[in-house]
Amino acid sequence: MTVDGKWTFVEILRTSAAFIMTRMKPSLRIPPRLLRPVLPAALVWMLAIFVTVLVTGCAGRQVATAPPTAPLVILVSIDGLPASVPGDGTMPTLDRLAAGGARADWMNPSYPTQTFPNHYTLVTGLRPDHHGIVHNNMRDADLGRYISKEASADDGRWWGGEPIWATLQKQGGIAATMFWPGSRAEIAGQRPRYSRAFDKTLTPAARVDQVLAWLDLPQGERPQLVTLYFDQYDVAAHIAGARSSLALASLHDVDAALARLRNGLSLRGMDDDATLIVVSDHGMADVSQANSLLLDDLLDAAHYDIEWWGTLIGLRPHADSVDIVARTLLGKHDHFECWRKSELPAAWRYGTHPRIPPIVCQVDVGWRVQGRHNPPQRQPIKGEHGYAPEDPSMRSVFVANGPSFRSGVRLPPFDNVDIYPLLAHLLRIEPAANDGELEPLRAALKP
Repeated sequence: MTVDGKWTFVEILRTSAAFIMTRMKPSLRIPPRLLRPVLPAALVWMLAIFVTVLVTGCAGRQVATAPPTAPLVILVSIDGLPASVPGDGTMPTLDRLAAGGARADWMNPSYPTQTFPNHYTLVTGLRPDHHGIVHNNMRDADLGRYISKEASADDGRWWGGEPIWATLQKQGGIAATMFWPGSRAEIAGQRPRYSRAFDKTLTPAARVDQVLAWLDLPQGERPQLVTLYFDQYDVAAHIAGARSSLALASLHDVDAALARLRNGLSLRGMDDDATLIVVSDHGMADVSQANSLLLDDLLDAAHYDIEWWGTLIGLRPHADSVDIVARTLLGKHDHFECWRKSELPAAWRYGTHPRIPPIVCQVDVGWRVQGRHNPPQRQPIKGEHGYAPEDPSMRSVFVANGPSFRSGVRLPPFDNVDIYPLLAHLLRIEPAANDGELEPLRAALKP
């Protein structure tokens, strides 16, 4: 002790060392004379003692190493966002994410360029022809009619493949979905640990706040994967057009929500560890009210049922009208073309699933085709998708920013089936069978 009765740091070290040595085997003890009452020597001998303990295990215990920090991946979808928007100044937060991370020239959507088929492709890596969500609305011989906005969407029997949240949770992780097609159904034996039923009235800011609330959960309950869905731009563009003031205002709100998310991650000390991936399911094109055709003008609707109309037509000929429907409708027409489903263009990788109607017609960009009894377009200009995926207006967005991504990388175009293997790579899990590959994105990833 010192003269004032207080322990010095050196005395504490020396006494501690002596105590530890009494617990050691005699052959391993360090002679007391070597313990000098000077700080550097004491530190050296304490280090030597602890190394000896660790190497020989003479204390009878092993020192546990902390597990690596679990990855955090947030997958954000901005429904309908064209690939031309990142970098044009419309969404400054998204532009900053792209500049500090990686972006693609564009991402190729799957056919058909509809919301539900492509969102489910993004999280399964399967093309719609393989996972079974072949349109927003469809018919199944056993299950009946599927309508994306009704309760049938929560029936797991419609959804094939294995979404990334199921893959993660089957391997011990935790997932949360702030809206995503398929996330309310039990698929592959799993539902996301946390989810919200879709509520179109919930603002972009409120959606972000729910995500941040999930990230505030204790370590063992916190999700490693979160999906976040914004439909505001798609809704506004359908109403008034892709570059209307209503649509641009919606993008301002969504970009502010992205800023809110980034700030929330920063306040929680997560901004350096979180990976943000921002995608869209398809692009958007404007259609004039004048550019609308009636299928009935070619052939009376008494010969067929129209399952899909607008930018993509699905027809089921009546049993006694198969020949006349084929003779009249198959082939090229003004502003649309029809095929038997088995003869659709090979590049679309579509046409084998039994839910696809026997005849599929693709409408040219900027036009709509419908039946006399289908709802007409009322707006002078209306945003639409569902056109051929190779058309530039249908190109979708890919932006990624996080610890696994290089900064300032610009990728060439790739298919959206590649997102699922990317997510599995970032989450350090084994992917389920899928149609995608990681290779097109490797240039954006750090070694």
